[in-house]
Amino acid sequence: MATRRTKAKNPESWLLLIYKVPSESSRARVAVWRDLKRLGGFYVQQAVCVLPDRDELRAGMEKVRERVTELGGSSVFLTLADVDDDAREQFVEGFRVQSAKEYAEIVEECETKFVKEIEFERFRENYTFEEAEEIRQDLEKLRRWLAKVEDRDWMDADGKELARAKVADCERLLEEFEADVYERTEGTV
Repeated sequence: MATRRTKAKNPESWLLLIYKVPSESSRARVAVWRDLKRLGGFYVQQAVCVLPDRDELRAGMEKVRERVTELGGSSVFLTLADVDDDAREQFVEGFRVQSAKEYAEIVEECETKFVKEIEFERFRENYTFEEAEEIRQDLEKLRRWLAKVEDRDWMDADGKELARAKVADCERLLEEFEADVYERTEGTV
């Protein structure tokens, strides 16, 4: 476990956004929350979000501030360079837990929805190009999701290798299904 933690890059500084949006608009609160979660933000508490200090995240945080202003809210954006060890560990562990949960969700999606879809189509004997294409689109969604999670995994969270392996398993299952579709429909084309 210590090896994994030493591979992670602990930022020298952090970006902190404290914001307030009109309380009567849940739409505004959700919009800001969604934007910050897409960036990979870790909520220290309600309406207080932290990110590692990186140029692309700084730019994203500025866009979120613009959104907050457009929604009639206000924000304070700080760069934290001198963070005590306890807070730094809280941030790092928070990001690890957040990414690990996302990897676990990908694994669950692979094991349940994706695998079950192929099993169901085999059970129904629905060996059509259209069905194979629909399942291929699901695989592409899984790949994009995994890539996004990996891009936001700055602290080397647990679960990345398992998620990669499960997505690769899904690809193999789909290739087998596509081969069966081809074999069953080749003569009818």
